[in-house]
Amino acid sequence: MTDPTPGTPNSSPPSGTPADTNEIETDFEVGQDNIDGTLGPLGFDIHNPVFMVSGLTAVAFVLLTMLFPDQAGVVFLAVRDFATTKLDWLFMIIVNIFVIFCIVLIFLPISKVRLGGKEAVPEYSYLAWFAMLFAACMGIGLLFFGVLEPVYHMNVSGPLGVPLPIAEDGSIIPENVEAARAMGLAATFYHWGLHGWAVYAIMALALALFTYNKGLPFSIRSCFYPLLGDRVWGWPGHIIDILAVFATLFGLATSLGLGAQQANAGFNFAFGLEISTNVQVVIILLVTAVALVSVWRGLDGGVKILSEVNMIVAVLFFLFVLFVGPTLVGLDGFWTGLVAYTQEIIPLSNPFGRDDDAYREGWTAFYWAWWVSWAPFVGMFIARVSRGRTVREFIICVLLIPSLIIFIWMGVFGGIAIDQILTSPETSLVKANVIDSYSPELSLFGMLNELPFTKVASTIAILLALVFFVTSSDSGSLVVDTITAGGKIDAPVPQRIFWCIVEGLIAIVLLIGGGLSALQAGVTATGVPFAILMLVMCYTVYKGLRSEPR
Repeated sequence: MTDPTPGTPNSSPPSGTPADTNEIETDFEVGQDNIDGTLGPLGFDIHNPVFMVSGLTAVAFVLLTMLFPDQAGVVFLAVRDFATTKLDWLFMIIVNIFVIFCIVLIFLPISKVRLGGKEAVPEYSYLAWFAMLFAACMGIGLLFFGVLEPVYHMNVSGPLGVPLPIAEDGSIIPENVEAARAMGLAATFYHWGLHGWAVYAIMALALALFTYNKGLPFSIRSCFYPLLGDRVWGWPGHIIDILAVFATLFGLATSLGLGAQQANAGFNFAFGLEISTNVQVVIILLVTAVALVSVWRGLDGGVKILSEVNMIVAVLFFLFVLFVGPTLVGLDGFWTGLVAYTQEIIPLSNPFGRDDDAYREGWTAFYWAWWVSWAPFVGMFIARVSRGRTVREFIICVLLIPSLIIFIWMGVFGGIAIDQILTSPETSLVKANVIDSYSPELSLFGMLNELPFTKVASTIAILLALVFFVTSSDSGSLVVDTITAGGKIDAPVPQRIFWCIVEGLIAIVLLIGGGLSALQAGVTATGVPFAILMLVMCYTVYKGLRSEPR
């Protein structure tokens, strides 16, 4: 999924002023329920119910999965299958509502409300703000699925029943090629476009509104104050924050697991290292160790530097593929996918009366759970950098800018990979890895194999996957630590280190307990309750906006 840098701004988010916002009066103070002190040489400042319940449950999950990996694998598979086959309609309906809600908000008068108050001024220029939205959409998902997904949907899952272009004997069916190619790209754009970013937009808007305009703590529970009142500071709020913690942990663990699989595949492709769970566990341990150093150094000394390197390498890698590969083919992939996406977005969003179960259940339901699980993570980052924007400006830009960037990336990578298959199906490594043997982690390297400077490009891809891996872990640790520290952003460093270690361990035990299916199970299990919470959040956002001056 995405890989933002939460907390890039160094100061805590300022609230609005009573003169131009409708602040909520409450006696609650950030950290009032915290327990602070020292344990030997280590300091701590934790929100007692949230930290203790989240931490102990996470540790128990890790221990039980390690002690009973086979049984855990069976449970993970059952959870994934139930969530994706029985609740796919629920995920699709909820995320459709998010998109509709965002679009309706754009045209309502309340969209003139400014985040931070009528006199608030944006802290960042459009260029800087767009650059940070760009940072929010960069993640391991672009590397892992950029080639895999367009090819898989074109040839295997058959979204909306479009005929597949490759026959059982491996030959190409000419009359089906263009329709299947366009649908493969459109089906990918659907999973990475407006629907996903609507999830992030709602979370970020809620956090920004209730922090900057209502003067409440920068916490997920604050978004539910219009519904719960001061009870939000009690157990109802504790449960909300605990769900946010687990959604974030399992969303991150999924990305870390995919990152380990991709890095392992890259080392195998470039240097012959075997592909195995043991190797992936070692990769997770090593990268988590690097993330610990980044977490220890803090925002400016660790997370920010790595994220800047991350974006630079990602842009250079994209430009390399675009200009060294068949440039016009890549650009045509973007345009073809964009046109097909706009034409098919409504049929793809329909949860009923379809016969493409492999696509709808195996992909869409998982994706919407994954986006929801990352919402606290990415939403906090977007909220922090968006003070001073009007609601209309905020929604339009958060929906369109990242979506467009992702469409360009997926269109170019997917378009080139599809062209390789259609041009030389007998020798294409992409076809061999995605269609014939289904080794998804090798799909990117199969595409790079057909380009010049394969070894160099593959090494850069491995480096990029590892850096994505590190920045996901360290920035995720900061977000989880903020939630479990009662909204404090300056909690003691050992707490962040604890969560960084827990994230790595959860990714490891999920890989051991079932690989990709276990990763998907963790996301879908936490995504269901949090998606329902976010549906309620739409109501609280609307109610909060109505009381604001504009």
